[in-house]
Amino acid sequence: MARSSGEISGELFQRYRGNPLLSPERWPYAANAVMNAGAAEVDGSTVLLCRVEDRRGISHLTVARSRNGVSNWVVDDVPLLAPDPDLPHESWGLEDPRITWVEDLESWVIAFTSFGPGGPGLSLATTQDFRSVQRLGMVRAPEDKNGGLLSRQIRGEYVLLHRPVTALTHRADVWLSRSKDLHSWAPPEPVLAARPGGWWDSARIGIGPPPIETPEGWLLIYHGVRQTAAGALYRAGLALLDLEEPTKVRRRCAEWILGPREDYELMGDVPGVVFPCGMIHRPESDELRLYYGAADSCVALATASLSEVLGFVVEHGEEDSTGLQA
Repeated sequence: MARSSGEISGELFQRYRGNPLLSPERWPYAANAVMNAGAAEVDGSTVLLCRVEDRRGISHLTVARSRNGVSNWVVDDVPLLAPDPDLPHESWGLEDPRITWVEDLESWVIAFTSFGPGGPGLSLATTQDFRSVQRLGMVRAPEDKNGGLLSRQIRGEYVLLHRPVTALTHRADVWLSRSKDLHSWAPPEPVLAARPGGWWDSARIGIGPPPIETPEGWLLIYHGVRQTAAGALYRAGLALLDLEEPTKVRRRCAEWILGPREDYELMGDVPGVVFPCGMIHRPESDELRLYYGAADSCVALATASLSEVLGFVVEHGEEDSTGLQA
């Protein structure tokens, strides 16, 4: 059967043979699951800020470091961010961090889900060294999650991609909000919608790592969910946002680029999950390193060439027409 023009021939991302990189068995203290890690390169080392679920079911965020980004991980003995007992909106845990270096702040900005009785909301914190943090507080009230900041301002404003869910529509799509100071945020604007019908990303979507700026646009890897008879199935896809108006989706690929296939992705607390939160580009080798949670139980790695990924999106992606404006 002939392949469609937008179909992926082989896999753009190749799994690291040593997967999974991090799991509860390798943790320095008791944990039920390790997953969904934000990623950064700091002082010549790779830093993964991992979501760690304890044996109560409550999550916190702990740093793991590696000189080469793939092995010999050194994990901190205590969390970098743990639920603050004085903050009710954090009382049920901190989840799914995304990390962005913001040059004009000379800081890393961490966007994470803070979960409490009101539901999941989106909070921010800053750090220079991943040894101490400054909380900026909750910036998007429940229900909202899957947040990541762009690496530079656009027309004098910071831009935050996130996923609000309204009581009126119950939709779970990607929106963005703008702020001049990271504290006061304008109302959300629509970006990318879950596709209707039987698509792999038809139930809900959310961003993966914060997008990478390229000459062609902001390269976005996002997760998409499809409801099946066996439960939710999480995969990852590609889109390209306009550099100066990121509400405009220049290209969106039809097929997923990474989906659950290996045992560590198919067996765990939530089987059938590939959930990327961290990505590092190494310009000297053109390599993209995509760090993802697998089956809500461990952290894994897949790699690709940025030029190949970008070329694929430009050539095979289509203008988006999912109708999120409605």
